[in-house]
Amino acid sequence: MPKAKKKAVVKSAAIAKTLDSALDGLTSICESGGKAVDERSKDAKKLAASSKRLGKKRMTLNKRKRTATTKLKKEASADNRKALSAVVKELAMVTRELAKVKKEKDANTAELNGLKASVKRANAYMKGVASADKVLNKPKRKVRRKKK
Repeated sequence: MPKAKKKAVVKSAAIAKTLDSALDGLTSICESGGKAVDERSKDAKKLAASSKRLGKKRMTLNKRKRTATTKLKKEASADNRKALSAVVKELAMVTRELAKVKKEKDANTAELNGLKASVKRANAYMKGVASADKVLNKPKRKVRRKKK
């Protein structure tokens, strides 16, 4: 039976290099993740504002449609028919826009939640590494000699 090869022992320089690159990666993740969360938060605010605006516009157009329908039932004139059709067209356009905005908003919210969770984890790891470095880099205490 052939003998199994001995595994090479890892050098301290290789471990130090790997550790430094991992810490650099973690730091860059924290920075880029924070920027990404800020950008997504800005987008979320804009999307929320436009969603709210379009929702209000849709509500007012629904009310206007109701009144136009009532007027048309009372008096079936060409002006009333034109007014109703104009309101219906505008309402359809606003509803389509609102659906697009809601879809974007939902996608942005899902991505933002994932980013926030990842950044939270990365920051927690950074805090742990920082506290470990603090403990490891303490200067050695000098021991006093006892008096005889």
